[in-house]
Amino acid sequence: MALSAMATAILFVMLDALEAAWLGWIDEWTYAFGPESARAILSAIAGSMITVAGVTFSMTMLTLQLASSQFGPRMLRNFMRDRGNQIVLGTFLSTFVYCLLVLASVRGSGDSYFVPVIAVSFGMILAVASLATLIYFIHHIATSIRIETILEKLAVEARKTVARVFPENGRTPSASFREKSLEEALPPDFDSDSRSVVASGGGYIQSIDLDRLVQVASDNDLVVRIEGRIGNFVPGAGSLAVAFPYGRVSDAVADELSDAFSFGPERTPDHDIEFSLRRTVEIAQRALSPGVNDPTTALYCLDRLGEVLGILADRHFPSGRVLDQDMKLRVVFDPVTFAELVCSAFAAIARYGIRDADLVGRLLDVMERCSRSAPASDREKIMQLHDTIRVGSAACDFEDVTRATQPARS
Repeated sequence: MALSAMATAILFVMLDALEAAWLGWIDEWTYAFGPESARAILSAIAGSMITVAGVTFSMTMLTLQLASSQFGPRMLRNFMRDRGNQIVLGTFLSTFVYCLLVLASVRGSGDSYFVPVIAVSFGMILAVASLATLIYFIHHIATSIRIETILEKLAVEARKTVARVFPENGRTPSASFREKSLEEALPPDFDSDSRSVVASGGGYIQSIDLDRLVQVASDNDLVVRIEGRIGNFVPGAGSLAVAFPYGRVSDAVADELSDAFSFGPERTPDHDIEFSLRRTVEIAQRALSPGVNDPTTALYCLDRLGEVLGILADRHFPSGRVLDQDMKLRVVFDPVTFAELVCSAFAAIARYGIRDADLVGRLLDVMERCSRSAPASDREKIMQLHDTIRVGSAACDFEDVTRATQPARS
């Protein structure tokens, strides 16, 4: 935006410098400025814009601090990527840069001077637009820290992750490979005749290109077992996968397999559905802590979790066995299950809110709805946790429920 402001300032100053006949027509539609008044107007606008930009930046930092302490540090990503905040700050800085450049073009005094009339007039328009932007920013910043707004944005991101990662109506995630049931066995000598594929650098696994893994494995007649999941942390030179047989895994092939994994310094919601749900769970846990004691926020979190999990229940979950076009086993990985997502989310909330009758009632209701929509293979695990929470709530024995829900993640 600042570069656009620089280009606009140069363009308008050049337009003002055209021959007198053109300027005479322009003067009929613009205010007439002397050099002193033009400098005063531009200086006032530039000074006020940099001041307002500083105030805007301070308010943004205060909002980030509040969001981090109230909702968890994982929320900072959403606020820093907020397009509205970026546009507001960019508008103020662009107006400041524009006025500085136009101010430098005002020359002379007395009867011999040059005043870019169009440029100064446009600077006044920018000042009015910046004032409107400031009003928008005050409303936007107040709305963005409301818990309802935050949870809605998290739910939208989670739904995008679901659409991106989990295909709809049983379709496979990609046309380039097929899946097979978990019964597809690895070669009997897999562990003794395989080579480890190590990471070139450490970090969190942000995405795994299964298409590429299948292609490399098929080209070299390999079977690859992925050692971790998206969202797992892998240290430098840590194992990413194991490829069989050892004799066909050259250094070049190992590098190709390693390139199918992308890393970053943090977990992201783009392909990590567990992290997408975890952010909402973290808000619920903080709301139920003794220092905050806000069970209503936890109820909102349960509603949003139930919404996303309800969508997930109708989606196709991978089997963990991937075949190539010739129907040969090429990639094996540990798949996430619907029951695992449900239990990991609700067990974490139950450990903090087991003594709240309203919360437990809503939690059990959401779990029942998830169970009705869940595949038959996941229904038993979900209802097992459901019954554990119900019994623990009736007995109001927090320690027993904590121990019972610990192994719920499968």
